[in-house]
Amino acid sequence: MRSIRHASRLTPLGIAAVGAALLASALTATTGAAAAGHSAPSPAAAVRHAEAALTGHATALGLTGAQDTAVRDVVVDKDGSQHVRYDRTYRHLPVLGGDFIVHLAPDGAYRSADRAARGDLAVPTVTPSLSASGAADLGAAALRSAHRGVKLRKVAAQPRLVVDALHGAPKLAWRTEAAGKDSLGNPVARVVLTDARTGRQIDAWDSLETASGDGRSLYSGTVPLQTTQSGSTYQLKDATRGNTYSGDAQNKTDGCILTICWSRAPAVLFTDADNHWGNGTTSDRASAAVDAQYGTDTTWDYYKNVHGRNGIAGDGKGSYNRVHYGNGYNNAFWDDSCFCMTYGDGDGSTFGPLVALDVAGHEMSHGVTSKTAALTYSGESGGLNEATSDIFGTLVEFHANNPQDPGDYLIGEKIVKSGFGKAALRFMDQPSKDGNSADCWSSSVGNLDVHYSSGVANHFAYLLAEGSGPKLIGGVQHNGTTCNGATLSGIGKDKLGKIWYRALTVHMTSSTKYAGARTATLDAAKDLYGAGSAEQNAVAAAWSAVSVG
Repeated sequence: MRSIRHASRLTPLGIAAVGAALLASALTATTGAAAAGHSAPSPAAAVRHAEAALTGHATALGLTGAQDTAVRDVVVDKDGSQHVRYDRTYRHLPVLGGDFIVHLAPDGAYRSADRAARGDLAVPTVTPSLSASGAADLGAAALRSAHRGVKLRKVAAQPRLVVDALHGAPKLAWRTEAAGKDSLGNPVARVVLTDARTGRQIDAWDSLETASGDGRSLYSGTVPLQTTQSGSTYQLKDATRGNTYSGDAQNKTDGCILTICWSRAPAVLFTDADNHWGNGTTSDRASAAVDAQYGTDTTWDYYKNVHGRNGIAGDGKGSYNRVHYGNGYNNAFWDDSCFCMTYGDGDGSTFGPLVALDVAGHEMSHGVTSKTAALTYSGESGGLNEATSDIFGTLVEFHANNPQDPGDYLIGEKIVKSGFGKAALRFMDQPSKDGNSADCWSSSVGNLDVHYSSGVANHFAYLLAEGSGPKLIGGVQHNGTTCNGATLSGIGKDKLGKIWYRALTVHMTSSTKYAGARTATLDAAKDLYGAGSAEQNAVAAAWSAVSVG
């Protein structure tokens, strides 16, 4: 689990001030320039204003002396408006669904708040009836059940007591992280949420968020690379993007029990004598690294140039890549614990190496989500989490403007092989073309795997950007259908990206579902383009076209 930083203790009489100077370097930088004639508040000043607002509005926010708060992120708008995102604990236990966002005027005055869960977060007791070992056994059993027919080894489970406010009335629960390895040594992992009084499973979800010089890449042609010279050799390490680098995992896997790792698959830094990397085929192990580094560079540039975000965490620090992970591993994943991207080589018949540009953008966007809204990876919230990565992975591909991999609304089209049986992993114009994803919202959408419940938001995003009807995009025929028979005109992918990013970073919380996503994006469009604007009306129409609202 992510650590809670800079906690301030809530007392019955108010809220102790946070050491704002300690927060300044870890929080998202101010967005944009100051409003004309005024200096925008610093993130540290925004935190001070928010702390004052918490004191004055503790009752309305459901804050009590049994709770602690921790700042997760800060956004300061061009006009000086401030948005401070908090996590919460109850009697020192993390609260799932305890997160909230305080919205402040340019002068620091309280405006409003968005809360992941409403009402009192108190539970009758923080002493469980189900033991930790019992929760661990249930978690391990749930992992095996999710992988029936696969012989798992080195299965371990690590439970942690939490207060669950995401699934109805708050209850004491065990959040158990279960992990193991399949027969090839590749990792499998699942989070299991169990009622700590009754032992009943509340929810469960996969914890690996998946999809499913110059260098000659596998998928994007010859691409420019910023490298580091060390003596007479060059390193595939980019000092201009937070020292992001790419390394060879040497077909090894991590040796971990949940969050505790006694060994990690290596990331042996790629080096080269002439600063020309790879040969464009899998015969040179550096070719996949070229794709990975290019994907990291392009994703970094997209978030910085388009949204003003300096790195995945907003702190200017680069992540790193591991390629050639495992044996025939049909996966790629972002891991918060190492702040790294990991890519398998694929089995050669279903998938090739999973280092395509939109896959990189997708996986790294999971890191952005984890540092902002932290959408819970199950149910409708999990679908929105996956859709966020599909949306931004697609926008990264468009932003790259690479003729070898032109932008389109297909996900993973470069990595699929004939054995997969479809042209891509997912199709944003008509999600149901993959045979599993939902085009339209219904009350059962939250029961789907998150990669399929994401279809509703992917469909919305396509319609908002491109509108309905047939269209050739990136050399691929698309056809945006609607669930209500409406004919829509798109507002463009750039405005889609700005609205979704604003909604993710300022309005969504961990518990946001589709109805909440509609509200969040309408609020984002209002923030950016004004109430009643053509953009806000287009957002409303696109959600209606996928049966949300």
